[in-house]
Amino acid sequence: MPARMMLDQAELPEFPAHVRVKRNTRARRMALRFDPKDRTFHLVLPPGTSMRRAHRFAEEHDKWMRENLRNLPKPIQFKNGAVIPVFGRERLVEVTYDKTSKTTSIELKSNKIKVLTNLKDPEARIQRFLKAAALEELEALSRQKARRIRQTLNNVSVRDTKSRWGSCNSDGNICYSWRLIFAPYEALDYVVAHEVAHLRHLDHSLDFWDLCRKLSDDYFEGHYWMYNHGSELMRYGAPR
Repeated sequence: MPARMMLDQAELPEFPAHVRVKRNTRARRMALRFDPKDRTFHLVLPPGTSMRRAHRFAEEHDKWMRENLRNLPKPIQFKNGAVIPVFGRERLVEVTYDKTSKTTSIELKSNKIKVLTNLKDPEARIQRFLKAAALEELEALSRQKARRIRQTLNNVSVRDTKSRWGSCNSDGNICYSWRLIFAPYEALDYVVAHEVAHLRHLDHSLDFWDLCRKLSDDYFEGHYWMYNHGSELMRYGAPR
């Protein structure tokens, strides 16, 4: 590498902590993709893009990135005293520490999540409990809607997805983001209706949207909430 080029690279400043650089052989232009869960921006670079150009691109969009970060709601961890929405109801996380307890027990009450534990930090255990609760509810609702349209639903699973709230394949398998547990019921119901409608229409045709509306308890409210507030679901359990 020429000495001048090595010097130029060395003189480049570090990218801000909220920018992560990723090269993509299929990308045709530079782009910034926001990840609200990690509170970072992925700067995608096409082949041959210099770091100097990448820095300039990031600097040009610095104000926009910082505004997006400022507008994000503050993360809420699953700690004692936290209040989180579960299936459309606000619940207080109530953690009781008991070193003599052999296991961690968690109960979902009408207004609280009651935790009895011997763990100093039971957050991971609480998250596992919430994932299981989300799967149970999403599977029950999915199968109910699938029966309404006489479609075969094979398997329902949950993951911690970043870009899609749900997906459905031709084998009749549906996968959801477990974070839908924090959404209002109308929004959760809309996402389930959307994916179940794909059991019949693996596209976004007019017939698909008509079926999605019929399967939704409140299509317009659910669609509106997910479109405008869906990113808020990433705040729960996120690190500080």
